[in-house]
Order: sequence, then C-alpha cells, then structure tokens
Amino acid sequence: QVQLVESGGGSVQAGGSLRLSCAASGLTFSSACVAWFRQPPGKERERVAIISELFRYTAYADSVKGRFTISKDSAKNVLYLQMNSLNSEDTAKYYCAASRCYLVAGSGWTGRGYQYWGQGTQVTVSS
Repeated sequence: QVQLVESGGGSVQAGGSLRLSCAASGLTFSSACVAWFRQPPGKERERVAIISELFRYTAYADSVKGRFTISKDSAKNVLYLQMNSLNSEDTAKYYCAASRCYLVAGSGWTGRGYQYWGQGTQVTVSS
C-alpha cells in the first residue's frame, strides 16, 4: 500500500556527484516532512536532510551542509538528494522516510516516529 523506493546509489570517486531519488506510492510527499537518512556500517543512523514544502523549510546535517541539496518534485511525488563533492565519509546506505511535521522551539521542523521507510540504496565513495 505505502511504498518508498530509493534509487541512484552506486560507486563514485571522491569529489564526484550522485543524485538519489525516492519514489513514493500510497502517500503524498507534498504535505509531509520527508527526510534522507544514512547509516554507515557499524555506525548509528544519521539524518542527512529534511524538507517540508508546506512550511517551506529545509535543514541539513552539519556534515553535508554546502554539499548536499534536498528537493521534491510534487507532480511526480519524488524526493531527491543531490550530493556533490563526495568524500569517503559519505559512504553509507541511504534511506528516505516520511513523517508528520513537528515544530521544535529554537530548532525548526522535524519528523518523529517516521512510519514509512524505503529499502535503502548504497553509496560508496572511493578515495
């Protein structure tokens, strides 16, 4: 019923670029907070970026600021993550997820208890 499918991962040399996509069925991204997460092997999961078109809000982890851009194509119901200037620390499995939006005072919008997740797509950056 609800399905998120990531694509666009692969192997790239340091300094290169990739664009990940997340296609949704059974739900609409336009009114939700949707996010990209990543998890390197043996490391904890990290939220990379989040976007809300409704509240015109985007935010990024410090580790990717200035290099990654999150965006949505509402007509196609697809979420994107443009990744530039990739380095070895970006190697991880990347997931998209969707949530209701919650406002955190002094911080911004966030998602809680993300109910919908994709299967993930692997990104490997070689030195």
